Amino acid sequence: MSGRRVAVTGIGVLAPGGIGTGAFWNLLSEGRTATRGITFFDPSAFRSRVAAEIDFDPEEHGLSPQEIRRMDRAAQLAVVAAREAVTDSALDLGAFAPHRIGVTVGSAVGATMGLDEEYRVVSDGGRLESVDHTYAVPHLYNYLVPSSFAAEVAWAVGAEGPSTVVSTGCTSGIDSVGYAAELIREGSADVVVAGSSDAPISPITMACFDAIKATTPRHDDPVHASRPFDATRNGFVLGEGAAVFVLEELSSAQRRDAHIYAEIAGYATRSNAYHMTGLRPDGVEMAEAINVALDEARLNPEDIDYINAHGSGTQQNDRHETAAFKRSLKDHAYRTPVSSIKSMVGHSLGAIGSIEIAASALAMEHHVVPPTANLHTPDPECDLDYVPLTAREWTTDAVLTVGSGFGGFQSAMVLARPERSPA
Repeated sequence: MSGRRVAVTGIGVLAPGGIGTGAFWNLLSEGRTATRGITFFDPSAFRSRVAAEIDFDPEEHGLSPQEIRRMDRAAQLAVVAAREAVTDSALDLGAFAPHRIGVTVGSAVGATMGLDEEYRVVSDGGRLESVDHTYAVPHLYNYLVPSSFAAEVAWAVGAEGPSTVVSTGCTSGIDSVGYAAELIREGSADVVVAGSSDAPISPITMACFDAIKATTPRHDDPVHASRPFDATRNGFVLGEGAAVFVLEELSSAQRRDAHIYAEIAGYATRSNAYHMTGLRPDGVEMAEAINVALDEARLNPEDIDYINAHGSGTQQNDRHETAAFKRSLKDHAYRTPVSSIKSMVGHSLGAIGSIEIAASALAMEHHVVPPTANLHTPDPECDLDYVPLTAREWTTDAVLTVGSGFGGFQSAMVLARPERSPA
């Protein structure tokens, strides 16, 4: 390790309820929800009929007709978020050698919407057993390989350094940024445009989650359907979105007097090697990731001011997380505010980890902890301070954000003000 430290100097967010970082933070700080009945297709045949959709017109956000034709919706979201992040950073990427600029993009399910739509076309709505490929779009291969996401972002920002897609399920958004930070720490890049994107609201995705009853059937009340840590919760609300960051070496950012949202002070990931979708109730693997991230940041449990939880709103996840926080932070877990923004923007699978990093950095920026919306009836087994309903003014100099994903992935990241972390 070179000892180089990593700063977040630019943020771009496209999330349900508003496009752009400002609209995203307004939604969170006001405790508003962006969940609604599905409008992208007719959901009447499904058990779960609610989602957190983005009202997104790619042309309005600078994408050309050719780019729109070439890119799946998730890639479009990633590119627009990347452009916002670069602009926000006020960083002149032209001043860097292109091979010193990297890209990492996380995604759990890749070009789901594009593939789903193209199968519908080439199979004539599922009626043809042997599909007719001549009806497919010419860029179908780009939908098949998620590496196209990283390529599109790299082309958009002029990056010729390491370019990678990280796909670790619902921890992809944390893991992609954690990997990007390591590229800077080890000296493989000076700047990395990093984040994640997923646009999974399609019939095939809804059918998959319906089959395992992971998503909520509360379609009669979509605004209040996502209820993390509430005793009446009964599954998550599928969402979509993207969040992208400009990461650069801390001392370089300080020399150019950049606005620094946070330092990525610590990161770790673990696997439970236990079950594809099941979680042990003791939370030991997530607790181990938290402990390692704290050690890397050289912070103690009592230094954490706020926890941005995975908080999916499933029975087992919320209890698993609660146990992990108690195991890793000990008594300090009871004194630390915790919240889940999935209550407001849904669960965008691989994208949500980066969206939650953005929420954590903005919580530090404003010294405000976003709430857990729809938390009216606390689960007695989830007995921490989950900041119900209303945002809270709170000193947030060091934030822990965590993720949990199918396959047993457990990831944790510590964001801190540079002066707070001795790393």
